[in-house]
Amino acid sequence: MTDLIYEQPLNEKIRSYLRLENLSRQLQNNTQQDQHHQCFYPLFSLAELTERCDYRGEVLKDIDRQIQQLTQISCLAGSDSEQVDQIIQQLNSLKLPLLTPQRIGCDLKQDKFITALRQRFNMTGAPCNFDLPQLHFWLGQPWEQRQQDIQNWLAQFEPLLAPILLLLELCRKSAEFSQMHAKAGFYHGDTQQALSLIRVKINASQHCYPTISGHKNRYAIHFVDFNLHRHTSSTIEFSLATCS
Repeated sequence: MTDLIYEQPLNEKIRSYLRLENLSRQLQNNTQQDQHHQCFYPLFSLAELTERCDYRGEVLKDIDRQIQQLTQISCLAGSDSEQVDQIIQQLNSLKLPLLTPQRIGCDLKQDKFITALRQRFNMTGAPCNFDLPQLHFWLGQPWEQRQQDIQNWLAQFEPLLAPILLLLELCRKSAEFSQMHAKAGFYHGDTQQALSLIRVKINASQHCYPTISGHKNRYAIHFVDFNLHRHTSSTIEFSLATCS
């Protein structure tokens, strides 16, 4: 069986970033193959999240923080200064679209097709063609045209999603996986360094999944037997990465 990776954010910012990343991946998958109307759930969820909260200020702060840390790293002996400089340039380029006054995704509100769908899409039993005839019409268009529409809708969120995806990538790369054992299905740890993300990798053949809790300096992992639906008493082998 394959290894599965579970992630647990330790603060609300990373929690939001992971949700946005997940929605971005769902939408991206819909640009690669025809999944009919499945693209609209992640699209409307992205629109709702970005309307509810303007993430730009937080993302800009994180970009500046990363640039400062990477600049310090590039000065250390033995560091790959060329690669670090490339990441710094990439981060700087991602700042520019966030500095515009226009709110992320606001053009989507002007799209009458999207607005009509969004108002009725969560109806129980929808989408039926008698509830949303415009959706039925759109689904009848060639896949290439619908694919381009989805790409255009996703592009409206790219100024926000692109830096978030890179910041999460850098966060994950801040820690390597280490082999661990959870006696009686339990493991805990603490650290002086502030953590933002716990990553657990476990082979599915152990028939367990982790439930993770904690905060920036302390965390606990309980492994639950999927078939028994309760905490396992077995010793579980897993890999752990604690990301700052």
